[in-house]
Formats: sequence, C-alpha cells, structure tokens
Amino acid sequence: MVKKAIAVLSGGLDSTVATAKFSNEYEIHGLTFDYGQKASTQEIKASKEICKKLNAKHTVMDLKWLGKISKSSLTSEENVPKLDEKDLDDLDKTKESAESVWVPGRNILFTAIAISFAEAEGASKIIVGWDKEEAETFPDNSEEFLEKYNELIQIGSPDEISIEAPAIDLDKVEIVELGLKVNAPMDLSYSCYTGNEKHCGICESCMRRKRAFKKLNITDPTEYEN
Repeated sequence: MVKKAIAVLSGGLDSTVATAKFSNEYEIHGLTFDYGQKASTQEIKASKEICKKLNAKHTVMDLKWLGKISKSSLTSEENVPKLDEKDLDDLDKTKESAESVWVPGRNILFTAIAISFAEAEGASKIIVGWDKEEAETFPDNSEEFLEKYNELIQIGSPDEISIEAPAIDLDKVEIVELGLKVNAPMDLSYSCYTGNEKHCGICESCMRRKRAFKKLNITDPTEYEN
C-alpha cells in the first residue's frame, strides 16, 4: 500500500527540506497557500517547481481573506523590516521583526486544512517546516506547538494522522545540512518576504538563509539583490 503525506509547502528553505526528507518514502501532495502575501507569486512558482522535482502533486489554496484581515507587513503596504546579520542574535530586534510579519493564526489554519486533505486522501503524515531557530520568536514553530497539535489530531480526527516536523530541533545551518543529506532542491526554494524575483538579501528570512550557507562555507545557490 502506498503511503501518503500532505506537505504544507511555502516554497521556502525549511518546508522544501522537510518535504524532500519524506519524498522517497511517501506519495506527497504539496499545499501552497495564497493569503495575499507579497511573495505569493514567487512562493507558488517555487513550490510548483519543487513538487515537480520531487514528483509530488501540487495544489494552491486561495486564502486571500486572511491577508485582508491581517495587519502584517507581509500582506500590507507596510515595509518589511530590514536586518543586519548581527541583528539575528538580538532578541529584541528579531521579536520586533516577527511582530511586523506575523499573520494571525497562519500555521494553525494551514495545518487544519492539511488535516482535511489528509483525511480525504488517506494520508498518514502532514509535513511542515517548523524549526528551532524561528521558534524563538514564532510560537507556532515551537516543539510545544507541534506536540499540542498532534494531541489535538488524536482527539479530533478518526484517522491516524501525525504532523512531522523534521527541522523542529534544528537551526538554519542544520537545516541546510539536512537538505544536502536528503538531496533537497534548495536551489529552487524561495525565502524572501518581499516577493521580488531575486531575494532582497536584507529581510530577516533572507538574512537567516544567507547566514546558514555562509557558516557552512558552501556555495549559496540563491540570487540576492543585496
């Protein structure tokens, strides 16, 4: 019997690596969400190419209403915060950045929709890219969030479904290392908050991505504007 999994795939580094880790073992259906974010076009493009590379099915979900109720700089005309590399270890600055880009209930909602797909398609796993580094300022990336959500599924779903977050105890450097190990198409991934064709290189997401490749002293396949 073919094992099936639903991947919550933004097209970013973390979800790409997480999805790739299971691609040889599961038949994967990737879900990408358009919630009116600045980067929606690039995220959808990247996710489509990643799914093609991994021989996975791909669906784009229209959730533009979420962007309309959000005050996030990801979905509004407000500028996305710019950070220097040294700012990544300044908790006050990263908290400020996180507050600016926070989208209400995003991971709660995305994961709930993935559960619906899992039940409908007989999938036993939901793959997410939640990780330790971002959990410092994004509570919906934390190990506690993962544990509680899995407990909720056990209570609320008649099927045996679990959320798998292979990067939950990894930082970005370790995620890139895992990506290399599982041959993840990291070169196809898109992490920038701005939605420009090239990564801006100065938003928090870009800076964390750049730093990881730099620390490993390996070639970064990403094109940056800065």
